[in-house]
Amino acid sequence: MPVVRGKLIEPLFTAEQIAERNRAIAAQIATRPAKDLLVIAILKGSFIFAADLLRALHDVGLAPEVEFITLSSYGTGTVSQGVRIVKDIDSDVKDRDVLLIDDILESGRTLLFAKQMLYERGANSVSIAVLLDKRVKRKEDLEADFVGFECPDYFVVGYGMDAAYAFRELPFVGVVTGDA
Repeated sequence: MPVVRGKLIEPLFTAEQIAERNRAIAAQIATRPAKDLLVIAILKGSFIFAADLLRALHDVGLAPEVEFITLSSYGTGTVSQGVRIVKDIDSDVKDRDVLLIDDILESGRTLLFAKQMLYERGANSVSIAVLLDKRVKRKEDLEADFVGFECPDYFVVGYGMDAAYAFRELPFVGVVTGDA
């Protein structure tokens, strides 16, 4: 079991498994017709997944434009009561097909907010790709179009996801199991 910053981290999905799923997701995306495809990565957690998926999209012959948006759930304590835009995209989405990329789909609030906002701005279609789908936490009626892995109800780190800004650099998704 890897030790990182004095913590034991049990791998849940290896770098090899993730790379294989990225290739499969890219192949799925390539089968769908797309008009002027725009990929929007939701920061911060999705940045590594988005980069790897974009390279896989290139490998299957797609060349989308890429944007980034930062969204924040807010509320009191640990209960999200809404979503706000911290950093918006610069591109016009009117009449375009949009692919939203996020690291994990849990409650669905953030991705539902983003999807509805893009439709309100005139997007032709909005599909969602997530590395992890944690259905047990779902609060909104929302499903991702492309899913890397079903995620058990663990707090996960690595591959862009963090715990207090740590562990984002790990090439795998893991669970902190204790101190080393």
